[in-house]
Amino acid sequence: MIELYLTQNNVPNSPTFGKYYPRVSYKETLNIHDMAVHMAEHNTPFSEGTIEGILRDFVKCTREQTLMGNTVKVDNLAIFKVSCIGNGCTKLYDADADKTISASIGVMKKTDKTGPAVESLKLLAQATGDYTREELNKDGRLSWTDKAADQIAAAKGGSTNAPSGGLTPNGLTPDPSPTGEGNGNGGGNNGGGDDIPNEN
Repeated sequence: MIELYLTQNNVPNSPTFGKYYPRVSYKETLNIHDMAVHMAEHNTPFSEGTIEGILRDFVKCTREQTLMGNTVKVDNLAIFKVSCIGNGCTKLYDADADKTISASIGVMKKTDKTGPAVESLKLLAQATGDYTREELNKDGRLSWTDKAADQIAAAKGGSTNAPSGGLTPNGLTPDPSPTGEGNGNGGGNNGGGDDIPNEN
C-alpha cells in the first residue's frame, strides 16, 4: 500500500497557486543487504549471502556497462542508461579563440562560445514490461497517511486550526514549487533527459 500526504503550492503569482498535490510518504529505504534478506525469505534455495553477492555484482556490472554506453534492461522493472546534460555551445568552432567543441565534461564561462559539450552525466531509469506506468496504475493501491486523513477530515468539518510544524492554514505542508512537484519525500517524478521507448 502506497501512503500519500498533501502539499499546497504557496508560490505567489504561480498558475497553480493554492492547489493541493499528493506526495508519496516513503516508509524506509532498503539497501542491498535488506533486499537479500527479503529475497531469502521467499523460499529460495539461495542464502542471504549468496543473494547479496549476486546483487552487488549486478550493481557493479550495471555501472560498468552503462559507462560503456550500453543500456541495461532488467525485465519487468527498468532500463538503465547514462544520459548527459549539455552546455549548449553556440558554435562548433570559435575562430577567435581557436577552440572547437569537445567531447568532455566541464563548465563553460558565460563568454565562451564553445568548449566542453557536456556539463554533467546522469543515470536514467525507464520503467519497462510489467512495471510501466500503465501497469503501475493498475496494480498500485493508495491510501492517505493518518495525518493527511485528519487534515481532510478537519477541512470537511470547517476547521481552520492548522496542526503545528510550519503548515499552511489548511494544515498542509507548503510546496515552494510553482508546478506543485515539490522537493520533499514524494517530489515530482519528472527526471528530465531523453526518454527510452517502453519495451515489453
